[in-house]
Amino acid sequence: MGLRMMSTLIGWWIYVLTNDPFAIGLVGLSEVIPALSLALYAGHIIDQNEKRKLLLIGIILYFLAVVALIFISGHFIARHLTNHEIAICIYFIIFCTGVFRAFTGPVFGAMIAYIVPRNDLQNATTWSQGTYLTASVSGHATGGFMIALAGITGTLIATAVLIIISFFFLFKLNPKPASVMKGAVRTWESVKEGLRFVYKTKELFSSLSLDLFAVLFGGAVALIPIYARDILKVGPEGFGILNGASDMGSILIVIILTIFPAKKKQGKKFILAVGGFGICIIIFGISKIFLLSFAALLISGMLDGISVVVRGTITQLKTPDHMRGRVMSVNSMFVNSSNELGQFESGVTAKLMGTIPSVVFGGSMTLLVVIITWFKSPTLRKMEY
Repeated sequence: MGLRMMSTLIGWWIYVLTNDPFAIGLVGLSEVIPALSLALYAGHIIDQNEKRKLLLIGIILYFLAVVALIFISGHFIARHLTNHEIAICIYFIIFCTGVFRAFTGPVFGAMIAYIVPRNDLQNATTWSQGTYLTASVSGHATGGFMIALAGITGTLIATAVLIIISFFFLFKLNPKPASVMKGAVRTWESVKEGLRFVYKTKELFSSLSLDLFAVLFGGAVALIPIYARDILKVGPEGFGILNGASDMGSILIVIILTIFPAKKKQGKKFILAVGGFGICIIIFGISKIFLLSFAALLISGMLDGISVVVRGTITQLKTPDHMRGRVMSVNSMFVNSSNELGQFESGVTAKLMGTIPSVVFGGSMTLLVVIITWFKSPTLRKMEY
């Protein structure tokens, strides 16, 4: 929840400082460069080290990043630096959080299988996504309201408090031992083994690839600050609601899937859900009515929730324990980093085409990728678990 509040705040803060959609895209680029560059190495390190320790170190580093942002948001910096210089400082801190995320993101995914028995992994994945999405929507919405009520500094202080609380919860977990003996495998051989496994497991590779391109082109969420302030004119409160809309939809569908799990034709449902997501993005792009925009994002979140649960279940069930760190790192390259790449793509296309055409273009490209996957990946289309 704290990290979602921070990402919501950063998008708004950068746009206030620069009034430039491209500047919002640079936030994603600042984080994705280190996250992508270090992902494969991080997977090797995760498999060779105690996982709870890595996770706690990452949480501490996130806390220090928020403290740095609190300092930057203060009156002292505002008096001595220009808006452009403050934005550069923010980009640098976000770059650092990208380094942290390269390690902490895969650790979270890898630890589920060490906590939950294998027979319960499918249901545990659904619960995991549900709790994550609940935190995500509450973080998005609370971030928007906090900006309006307490300003940037107040929102960052609230974020720091939430991160401290999370540290104490995670500290109570039992240590999670290394998956392989330290030093038993050379780093590059270990990395190649993880990549080969993902590539050869066709259902896994196809689902990750589809998710990558869908999020890359359908990253309309990155431009919500522009829609909220300039197109729909709903201010920070409306910004918070719109930011949380897709996650609200995801939470709703995850609850439904927890009670009534998909038991047949999961692969086909996954592809169709991504296609519906693209259609919703197009509707959001052309809408100038707040309720219609909210509904489009809400339904897009429901469809995205289906794809997240199916893909997450495939990843957990297909991955052997000794390779979880490396596979989850590849997963983070495809899925998590695609959010920031999508944010950058949205910023660039908004700069070149204009905000509305760029969002419509992104949704249309998502539909094209879905059509190609439907015909080119029969293994995924016919997959059931």
